[in-house]
Amino acid sequence: MRIILGNDHGGCDVKQQLIARATELGHTAENVGTDTEEIVRYPYFAAEVCRAVAGGQADRGILICSTGIGMSMIANKFRGIRAALCTDTYMAKMTRRHNDANVLCLGGKITGIYEMLDIVETWLATPYDGGRHDISLGLVAEAEAAMITGRPWQPTGPRR
Repeated sequence: MRIILGNDHGGCDVKQQLIARATELGHTAENVGTDTEEIVRYPYFAAEVCRAVAGGQADRGILICSTGIGMSMIANKFRGIRAALCTDTYMAKMTRRHNDANVLCLGGKITGIYEMLDIVETWLATPYDGGRHDISLGLVAEAEAAMITGRPWQPTGPRR
């Protein structure tokens, strides 16, 4: 799998270890993040990762900032991106199984490196369940298509 990783100054301490782990697991990992703790602006790095994932140049992306919150907020503005902020392995497993998340967001200053390594390993190994979850993802795509043009989304149909 082709993985692209981006980070701001809040994730430069852990990024190389995550790249090494992904590589050990047999994935190709590209680094587009900063390699310094000098303050930089996370939206630039999120945009590069999300464009690569949405455009098919990468299968999945990983974004790291201090908390993961900012990265997840900007990442989910990109069409076709389903970014999830995960702080434990259960979240990583479920966001893959039920939401088919294609971008993982991590907090470099709030989650320990060993937990992060487990999260990444779980997230990369977990397949999407499909089935009944396709209905919800279809609704997400429908909402995204409407709202990206500035129109409000008016859901129709059953809520089941």
